[in-house]
Amino acid sequence: MHKISQLTHLLILALSISILTGCSSLVGSVTNGMASSLTSAMLNHNDVDTVKTALPAYLLMVDGFVRDDPENIDLLLARAKLYGAYAGAFVDEKPRVKRLSQTAFDSAIQATCLHRNDSCTLRQQPYDEFQQLLAKLTTDDVPVFYVLGTSWASWLQTNTDDWNAIAELPRISAIMQRIIELNEGYQYGSAHMYLGIIETLLPPALGGKPDKAQAHFKRAIEISQGKNLYVKVVYAQRYARLVFNRELHDQLLNEVLKADPVIEDFTLMNIMAQALAKQLLENADDYF
Repeated sequence: MHKISQLTHLLILALSISILTGCSSLVGSVTNGMASSLTSAMLNHNDVDTVKTALPAYLLMVDGFVRDDPENIDLLLARAKLYGAYAGAFVDEKPRVKRLSQTAFDSAIQATCLHRNDSCTLRQQPYDEFQQLLAKLTTDDVPVFYVLGTSWASWLQTNTDDWNAIAELPRISAIMQRIIELNEGYQYGSAHMYLGIIETLLPPALGGKPDKAQAHFKRAIEISQGKNLYVKVVYAQRYARLVFNRELHDQLLNEVLKADPVIEDFTLMNIMAQALAKQLLENADDYF
């Protein structure tokens, strides 16, 4: 579960990082051009440790921008993405992960409230009112609510010992489902991947829905045209292991290992996906 958390957060980083481009209105076109190049370099970097070393500087940079402009939605979304990605992908100490994930979630909540003032109490409002809020969303709301949903999911993973936190899971699922309804291809269909993970959090006897999870994983692979190797890793780890399908498990992971990870905007994520695929294959005999 921890590895899933790690690479899920990296997915957020790799598919949606826009820290500097989101600040372009503040710092001008020259920096915006630099940001575009820097973002591309990060997504296509082939050395995970280099990215890990560089990210803390961006955390501090965004903190400074937010301090100067605390109601800037783009900055708050960037902060949520960056803190969530860093906590999930590169931090092992549970107290730190919990603290960083809380910062990401708080930033996402604040950005969502500023974006739509009718969403400021969405965690506390009755569920039927929450559903009514989601029904009002349009495609313009998708980027903000996607960051909210992913940050919320990451926060929940660090609070699985809290039943009150677990009770919020249906709201996360509803957000992802609404994103699919509004813009299924957003972030290469990654909302499907999140729903696949959610449907496999519990075994079938306790309410898990592996068939629905499989459909979501397959659709995410289809939308990304197979470029996102991580979806296949999650498919194998979350679904194939849950239903004890060793053949599918090994097939998916071997496909990941045989694939060329160097794909524009997916290289960093794919390299980490291959590392996890190798680990899962190595311990498969202990699981099956």
